Amino acid sequence: MTEPTDENLPASQVDIDGPGSDPAERVTVTSPEDRLALLETEKQELRDRMLRIAADFENWKKRARKDQADGELRAKESVLREMLDVIDNLERALGAIGDATDPKAVQHGVNLVLRLFQSKLERLDVKAMETKGQPFDPRLHDAIAQVPSSEVPPGSVLSELQKGYRMGDRLLRPASVAVAVAPVAATADGGANTGSSQGS
Repeated sequence: MTEPTDENLPASQVDIDGPGSDPAERVTVTSPEDRLALLETEKQELRDRMLRIAADFENWKKRARKDQADGELRAKESVLREMLDVIDNLERALGAIGDATDPKAVQHGVNLVLRLFQSKLERLDVKAMETKGQPFDPRLHDAIAQVPSSEVPPGSVLSELQKGYRMGDRLLRPASVAVAVAPVAATADGGANTGSSQGS
């Protein structure tokens, strides 16, 4: 005698979970009303699950925004903490200027503070760019003036008005520079002017 299959059962007694499901968890539908109620329950469970997932996602976005803001704040604090030593030394230098009688001593003190500041910047991977004599590059240089010169090739940086800085491969500030142009050829006053004066 063969085992009854779902095909041989009445429609009202078919297991809705299908083959392969846990027999202990199978629910036999005895009527269309029961099937509808079961489907409504499943729909509500799915809706609740989707709402929980949406709420978890919103919470994750809030945490990510807070972590990003905290990271930016910590980065700012780290940079500002490095600068406090420079401010302390500048204040000491200003306090010592009143008692200083040797201008070279004041200059030496300012140079020490400048070197300290530069070392702090280097620790943050910030470095000044070398520009003089380099070909003008609008991505790195801000041309303030064009000056006729034979010191460097035309189109090269003749002088630097304000240093440019990089942080790693990123440009922090372009350098303000004067760009060399070819000098104007000197006009000979002799030939042409002499000829015109003789004609008159």
